[in-house]
Amino acid sequence: MFVNESIRAKQVRLIGQNGDQLGIKTKFEALDLARNANLDLVLVAPNAKPPVCRIMDYGKYRYEQQKKDREARKNQKVINLKEIRLSPTIEEHDFNTKLRNAIKFLSKGDKVKASIRFRGRAITHSEIGRKVLERLAEECKEVGVIEAKPKMEGRSMFLILAPTNEK
Repeated sequence: MFVNESIRAKQVRLIGQNGDQLGIKTKFEALDLARNANLDLVLVAPNAKPPVCRIMDYGKYRYEQQKKDREARKNQKVINLKEIRLSPTIEEHDFNTKLRNAIKFLSKGDKVKASIRFRGRAITHSEIGRKVLERLAEECKEVGVIEAKPKMEGRSMFLILAPTNEK
């Protein structure tokens, strides 16, 4: 953002400190008006014809913007992607353990990437792995929804579950 002397345009459309239009002025006239009010001349729309400048307290404006940015960052929710690795021949107890972890992650608000790595000749029976992933998604349907359907990538198949928003 350009302020005071760093503004290059010869003529500018000027907006006063109260938001009222003051018309098209030369850069020097606008700077004089801003100095008389003990404020800054700030270029707010550089691509307009002629460029639009506003008379305002630039330090106060920057402080307010930083305050808004901090507030927005504070209210931001960070979503992590947690990974759960399964195998096509997973036993029932191991599956239940992985399922509990997936439900825990989803209820905390994190996304879950469930992946199955095929070893050796198991890749010829990828439908077994797909059934395991679909079963996991079915068991997690109370706390999560499928964001990406099961798909193969190299020797592994994965699916992504996102938490349901019940807030």
